[in-house]
Amino acid sequence: MLRIDRRYFYNFDWILLALLLGISGMALMNLYSASYPPSPWGMPPYIKQCYLFLLGVSGILFILCFDYKELHFWNYPFYIFIVLLLVFVLLAGNTAGGAQRWINLGLFQLQPSELAKLSLVVTLASYYSRKEKTEGYGIKDMITPVLLTGIPFLLILKQPDLGTALMLGIIFVSMTVFAKVRWQTYVCGIMFGSAAGVFAWFYLLKEYQKRRIETLLNPGKDPMGQGYQILQSKIAVGSGGVSGKGYQEGTQGHLHFLPERHTDFAFAVWGEEWGFAGSLFFLAAYFGMLIWGLYIAMTARDRFGVFLSFGVVMLIFWQAVINLLMILGFLPVVGIPLPLVSYGGSSLLTTLLGLGILLNVRMRRFQIGQNIEKMK
Repeated sequence: MLRIDRRYFYNFDWILLALLLGISGMALMNLYSASYPPSPWGMPPYIKQCYLFLLGVSGILFILCFDYKELHFWNYPFYIFIVLLLVFVLLAGNTAGGAQRWINLGLFQLQPSELAKLSLVVTLASYYSRKEKTEGYGIKDMITPVLLTGIPFLLILKQPDLGTALMLGIIFVSMTVFAKVRWQTYVCGIMFGSAAGVFAWFYLLKEYQKRRIETLLNPGKDPMGQGYQILQSKIAVGSGGVSGKGYQEGTQGHLHFLPERHTDFAFAVWGEEWGFAGSLFFLAAYFGMLIWGLYIAMTARDRFGVFLSFGVVMLIFWQAVINLLMILGFLPVVGIPLPLVSYGGSSLLTTLLGLGILLNVRMRRFQIGQNIEKMK
């Protein structure tokens, strides 16, 4: 039920909003530099990203009008809707670069797998908050969350999109460990995960995916092929030095040595232009936002709010860590964006909606106390 109460806005989290706006401003400035000069045809990426950011802000305002506890009711319809979108993508989605992942919406290409991440966070938060196990979750208790994770995981893997599929697994593991499981569950999970990894290497991973992993161990083996992105990214970050080359003065990006500089490797552009000092400032603000998100989880008024907030933070945190390690050459290139920074409509909207949930949880943390005072 739509409900707007002015008292909630007295508890609005201006700190999280300020961090969000500050990071988004730096990200848009970086995107302008990464995509300059713009292509003579089509809408420039930074203009499109601005429109999508405004759309995401509208989504945040819409989310704030509802009590987040209503997601208990809507989580399964939302989950089913996302699964149907994933099935539709496999049957009639747009194809690019050998992958079938998108639905053309005109302004941008919707990637349902991005929304699947947020859907999984809401679904697992609802499950773990409803079925609390003080002694820890056993193997039988894991059947439902494993199935809820496995269905979109397999559909996304079929596209193929290994990076996003792995993110679903990472979200599941993070929220499950946070929920507390028994030691027998850990043992079975490790055994199953090891067997699944071996099976995936021999029967599921495609040759180009295997080459990406092999390139991680020796990027110099194929410097003009699979190792090119990692090598150029490391050169860009390293050439920035302490203070950077200056805004729009990066040579690796503007001379087109660095591929995908406005998407997966957007932070390499920032590192080259602003150097170690600028990178440290950006990362301090970025991970400061995530630490504040954990604080929101700690101060949530109920178990559902705790799991929702924690899940959203893990969704953003692991994508950021994987993307940064990928840029620095510590992980293979798996196509995981840096939330709020990399160009991409679906990723941006998903991240903003997740942050909208955080703002919702924070805004209603005193709701129980307010209701008691009203009864008095």
